[in-house]
Amino acid sequence: MSFLGQSTDRYSTPPHRDADDDTLRLECGVFGVFGARDAAAIAALGLHALQHRGQEACGIAAFDGNRFHTERHMGHVGDAFTGADLVQRLPGNMAIGHTRYSTAGGSFIRNVQPMFADLETGGVALAHNGNLTNFLTLRERLVQEGAIFQSTSDSEVILHLIARSRKARIVDRFIDAISQIEGGFALVAITNKKMIGVRDPLGIRPLVLGDLDGKPVLASETCALDMIGARFVRDIEHGEMVVIEETGVTSSKPFQTLPARPCVFEYVYFARPDSVVNGRSVYGVRKRMGRNLAKETGVEADVVVPVPDSGVPAALGYAQESGLPFEMGIIRNHYVGRTFIQPTQGVRELGVRMKHSPNRAILAGKRVVLIDDSIVRGTTSLKIVRMVREAGAKEVHLRSASPPIKWPDFYGIDMPEREQLLAANKSLEEMAKFLEVDSLGFLSVDGLYQALDAGPRDPACPQFTDHYFTGDYPTRLTDREIAEGRNETNDRQLSLLVSA
Repeated sequence: MSFLGQSTDRYSTPPHRDADDDTLRLECGVFGVFGARDAAAIAALGLHALQHRGQEACGIAAFDGNRFHTERHMGHVGDAFTGADLVQRLPGNMAIGHTRYSTAGGSFIRNVQPMFADLETGGVALAHNGNLTNFLTLRERLVQEGAIFQSTSDSEVILHLIARSRKARIVDRFIDAISQIEGGFALVAITNKKMIGVRDPLGIRPLVLGDLDGKPVLASETCALDMIGARFVRDIEHGEMVVIEETGVTSSKPFQTLPARPCVFEYVYFARPDSVVNGRSVYGVRKRMGRNLAKETGVEADVVVPVPDSGVPAALGYAQESGLPFEMGIIRNHYVGRTFIQPTQGVRELGVRMKHSPNRAILAGKRVVLIDDSIVRGTTSLKIVRMVREAGAKEVHLRSASPPIKWPDFYGIDMPEREQLLAANKSLEEMAKFLEVDSLGFLSVDGLYQALDAGPRDPACPQFTDHYFTGDYPTRLTDREIAEGRNETNDRQLSLLVSA
């Protein structure tokens, strides 16, 4: 039998997204380490490196050979998991961790991971990255069968499926549970004796295996391995399950075999530029995206300026290909707080100036090519364009290092519905007019694929998950199909409990 030690849930007010906030966010990052002394401290370092994947909340679960210990917090890793007593609070030689931005379930402490369940076979702590596209359908079925949910997170559905499986072995229970879920996901879990990692059958969400002085590590990105000084071993393959025990690492592919289709937005925006995702340097891909963007949408100008920080590698590539000088015409303030909690709309309107400041000496009198990673609704882009013009730019030519975003996402990216996506509702000329730019250009889908060294896109069997550009969703959208069949216009009610 396993026991859950004292859990510390420090609550702080969850952030609420401003209507004008135009930043794409990924749901989360996961990390796990097995057999290492002070595992929780290592997990905390790994989560620091994955902070960009989720900044609303974080959590760590550790096992000391007798009990599981968990801490879950709203806020950043650096604020939550500090102090010399961390390994006393979370003792053990295996631990998993999670950084979270809510897309399914809302931003409340009860939805923060890792989540824990005490089964007849022992305890299980689980953390997962991504979204299940049949989450609501499974949850409704489980509730009808008598399941009691403590959260509105899709991660808890996975725990319930594991708990209700009639398989004898815990590994078989995982296989049974995961065979029932759909969508994009990568998960890590620990039991009394094992650490388990699973990647969805299409490999939409990333997961890598590392080695820390002989101790296995799982992480969403290679930058987390670099942070702790671990060696990259390999990517977990699409549809693969790895089981880590004292005897070593075993691999199986118990799920339906499908061609891999990793999420292309990992390269466009989400992954850290120093990470290697599916064997490709993110920094290298982004520079090639910029080069291809210059080939496809070149314009006479004086200077290339990135929207920092995500536009920097693409802007470098654009400048190198076009022969134009690269300059930091916009300076990002890395120490600004959340601008959308300000009390008045007038103060919120200044948010873009709090995050980005114009470098007037670079912009004044210049024909500027402004490079951003993507354009979603255009609200932030418009503010930045106006700021650059006010700093004296003679012309502003906006370029997006990704194709036009025309379709929403359901695999873990917080993205507006289609009627709010600028490119889904306006022509190129209409978008340029809305954004108040002298010209507007996007990287083509084939240009993006070429930057990934994947050749032209194969429409019969796309090499990547790219529905946000093409409308070609890689899996069935079960919950959405059912909602449309019921003529439901709003999300189904998940809980009557509202956290204060």
